[in-house]
Amino acid sequence: MLYRECSTYHILRNLRRYKDKTSNLMEKIQIERENVKKANTIQVLMGAEGRMRKIYYEAFNSILKKDIFQFKKREKRPPTDPINALISFGNSLMYTTVLGEIYKTQLNPTVSYLHEPSTKRFSLSLDLAEIFKPLIIDPIIFNLVNNNIIRNKDFLFEEGICFLNEEGRKKFILNYEKKLHTTVKHRSLNRKVSYQMFIRLECYKLIKHLIGDEKYKALKAWW
Repeated sequence: MLYRECSTYHILRNLRRYKDKTSNLMEKIQIERENVKKANTIQVLMGAEGRMRKIYYEAFNSILKKDIFQFKKREKRPPTDPINALISFGNSLMYTTVLGEIYKTQLNPTVSYLHEPSTKRFSLSLDLAEIFKPLIIDPIIFNLVNNNIIRNKDFLFEEGICFLNEEGRKKFILNYEKKLHTTVKHRSLNRKVSYQMFIRLECYKLIKHLIGDEKYKALKAWW
């Protein structure tokens, strides 16, 4: 359940950077964060997380430049507007990257703790991605939109579905790769570690927990 609590931690970290616009929503998320901490079942946890996510997405219109895109609500299947398209595309990249790091360890990607385990999907990557989506994907979206890197011309609209065109995908992937290779001084390892390596380190921490070597503590960005 630490995955979700750390996801909330990173969500609040994002909102603090825009606290003059999001302070009222941060208070609401703090309430749901406490609910996440106290949750004793996955159902209760998912309910608190869902409410928290809804509040968080409300903040997007305060963070993003209003003259570019409007974001009404999260719509995944299918995305119907540019912001939903950016979130869906970014999250898909995140799932793929996390899965790639899992494959470099001894973990079974189909065995998860929050998302329903299944041999037909890599549910562990969904679990671990919860930590990194607000840490990596959302700041990229804020940067792309607010700095006019992504514009309407970078999207295609077909039968009510919105998705990035080839040029839009290139822009996103370029910024995504740059973020993954950005390094931070690791407090324990005493060396610089890339965002991508932080994902693999998370896998190693989970392995240590499973073999009883060290209690798992999910990543909380300190930088």
